[in-house]
Amino acid sequence: MKWSTTKFESLYAAPSRNGLYKAKEFHGSGIRIVNMGEMFAFPFIGNQEMKLLSVTDEELGRFGLQAGDLLFARRSLVEEGAGKCSLIVDHDEPMVFESSMIRVRLRKECCDPQFYYYYFKSPIGRSTITAIVTGVAQKGIRGSELATIAVHNPPIPTQQRIADILFNYDRLIDNNTRRIALLEESIHRLYKEWFVRLRFPGCDQVKVVDGMPEGWTCKPLEEVCELIMGQSPRSTTYNTTGQGLPFHQGVTKFGNRFISHETYCTQPNRLAETGDILCSVRAPVGRLNITLDRIIIGRGLAAIRNRQGYQSFQFYQLKAYFFQEDLIGGGAIFASVTKKQLSEQMMLVPSQEVLQAFENISKPVDQQLINLYFQNKKLRQARDLLLPRLMNGSIVV
Repeated sequence: MKWSTTKFESLYAAPSRNGLYKAKEFHGSGIRIVNMGEMFAFPFIGNQEMKLLSVTDEELGRFGLQAGDLLFARRSLVEEGAGKCSLIVDHDEPMVFESSMIRVRLRKECCDPQFYYYYFKSPIGRSTITAIVTGVAQKGIRGSELATIAVHNPPIPTQQRIADILFNYDRLIDNNTRRIALLEESIHRLYKEWFVRLRFPGCDQVKVVDGMPEGWTCKPLEEVCELIMGQSPRSTTYNTTGQGLPFHQGVTKFGNRFISHETYCTQPNRLAETGDILCSVRAPVGRLNITLDRIIIGRGLAAIRNRQGYQSFQFYQLKAYFFQEDLIGGGAIFASVTKKQLSEQMMLVPSQEVLQAFENISKPVDQQLINLYFQNKKLRQARDLLLPRLMNGSIVV
């Protein structure tokens, strides 16, 4: 089916606007401001926690956001980030947006903003954005050029049906993501309750000496875990066609919990096994993920494997230990860490009974997290297969 095209600005309810810049002293209180961090983290922006900015009523009127507004990244260090689009959804408190973004407010009587959010995610929409990206060190787009691009403009009932189909996938993904967050938080809280506050099962019957329950100890990480430091193979062995094993040498493909794959390698120098904890040993030091596959690791990563199989406990302990990027347990800041430095980190080792009791609770939750991760992966794949076909009219709705 062939759709008509129109200049993007013909759909505008008002001229596009760049965001608000204010000096440092205005930050920290006031109303929420959408920064680039939110734009790149959330496709739909509404009630997320954000930094605060003090604004006047006049500034709120000019830079305030409404449900249905589209935000475009005005600049980015990488080309694929320039022109990235997010959609403002219903929110409880007012918010404004920062100067690195362009706000586009569409006429809802003639178009569906949600449709155009998906349109600019599709290959067709993305190609129109790529055509106006400029810059070398920093890529960017201008609002004046965004206004002049040609966009498809199907009948509004068609727009709404397409948006509904795609949003159904995103709604399921979001529901699963919320479940993941709740499950993870429950185990983090359990870890803190048992191993920080020392309110573990039977704690009232265990003597505590100098803050250490009887039967517990502290050991260097190398005594508790196997450590495999990465070693980068020759770059000529890298590929993106799936030959060999997945290859990682940094945090580029780290997710919230599980790593995803893009680059492969045919020279397996150092391997991480399924279920191993991956720890970044170059800035940002201490970022953690889990691999669900056998992978090759380069110099930016170490694989960590609990020697007694308490891998679930080990992950939550390390998450608590590396509580901030580049900041290791006791507060030392590292731009990178050697195997010796990592090996010498002192770790709390609870009694076998308490460790096993924790694993009995945490491992089933970990499996739920894996199941939800794969559900979301399949949902994204299905959505992304539909997206270009819906946007080029090859699927009639």
